[in-house]
Amino acid sequence: MNATVSSSVPDVIDRLAGIAPGNHLDQIRAQREQARTNAQQSYLSLFAPTPPVVGNFEIVDRFAVAAFVAALHGQPDVARFYADALAGQGARAGVAEAIAIETQRGAAEGPYGRYPAGPLSAEDVPGPSYAVGAAQRPVLGERLSAGLAHAHLLVFHPRDASPGALQSLLDAGWTSTEVVTLSQLVAFLAFQIRVVIGLKALAQRPVTLVD
Repeated sequence: MNATVSSSVPDVIDRLAGIAPGNHLDQIRAQREQARTNAQQSYLSLFAPTPPVVGNFEIVDRFAVAAFVAALHGQPDVARFYADALAGQGARAGVAEAIAIETQRGAAEGPYGRYPAGPLSAEDVPGPSYAVGAAQRPVLGERLSAGLAHAHLLVFHPRDASPGALQSLLDAGWTSTEVVTLSQLVAFLAFQIRVVIGLKALAQRPVTLVD
């Protein structure tokens, strides 16, 4: 993925964590400037890549998946950020509403799944599988519906990832390159959300406790 870091796009993690320029969290992040830059670069590569976007995994669908995944992680503020961005992308009629419905249907605890037969099998945890509801599938389309199902698998059933799961994406019209981008998007959101949670926790501490 290639993108140019643009100063016109505010740092997303700063925005989600409520970090103001010059405050103690801003100073903490400044101590890891390369990590800060790389995180923003990853966001831009996924959600504001240098045109053209190759394939059919369009930016609007990326924001749809992101809103869904953030909600699955139980982070309403992050989910709202991506849902608002989805609306700003001019999503097809009914898509935003369908995503909101599917986040409710897909809610779970997790992680679930089965390990290969062996000592770790004692830690197997059964859990509900997920597919987009029949009412929302015509609105979202087969491609995006398959993408949401795969994202749900990666969030709640990572142990159950399999060639068959990947084939379901290919059968729905995803290319191998798009599947990689989808997986990168889900992984990036998990990282971004963990960083935001950590920074918000630091924000609750007295400034004198932060070196």
